[in-house]
Amino acid sequence: MTSNLNIRALMNRLARLDSASSWAGDLNPVQRSALEYLRDANRFSRSPSHVAEFLGTTRGTMSQTLKALLRKGYVEEVRSDSDKRSISYALTKAGTVMLEDDGVVAVALTKLTDTEVCALENGLGQTLRQALSLNDAKSFGQCKTCRFHQTEGTSAYCKLLSLPLAQADTMKICVEHQEKVSA
Repeated sequence: MTSNLNIRALMNRLARLDSASSWAGDLNPVQRSALEYLRDANRFSRSPSHVAEFLGTTRGTMSQTLKALLRKGYVEEVRSDSDKRSISYALTKAGTVMLEDDGVVAVALTKLTDTEVCALENGLGQTLRQALSLNDAKSFGQCKTCRFHQTEGTSAYCKLLSLPLAQADTMKICVEHQEKVSA
């Protein structure tokens, strides 16, 4: 097997193992993935369409997933102040508790050296960026790595949305993220 095919097979196998270990309590892997996304996304990136796009599924499927999580008490609806038709979702305390178990792949990663983790993160990150580019998909990166993110002293600011950002917001995933262009 060529190296590229072997890497893809390894990534797929890891994804299946991670998914299989995501069955917990009354959650299925897709519901867990939605909870993880909502935990990691900023307040501008938690609509059903954003979750669907990030997870690579349809809006209808994600809408049903979020409704199930709402019924189970793991998320709550948040209505927009400016447009009452606009709904986003946030984790409840019960939803946060459901994410405390890391799963087998997360535990396996703790067994790697710092050098191995760094190399793996860099390689997979570059692979993801290439795949997103080939698919013309959004990057959904962390705010602090976005071309619109600005800092002055200890203050952070989103130039695109013209909004100040709390320090915690800079670590969150944003649907509007665009990679910084190297000079």
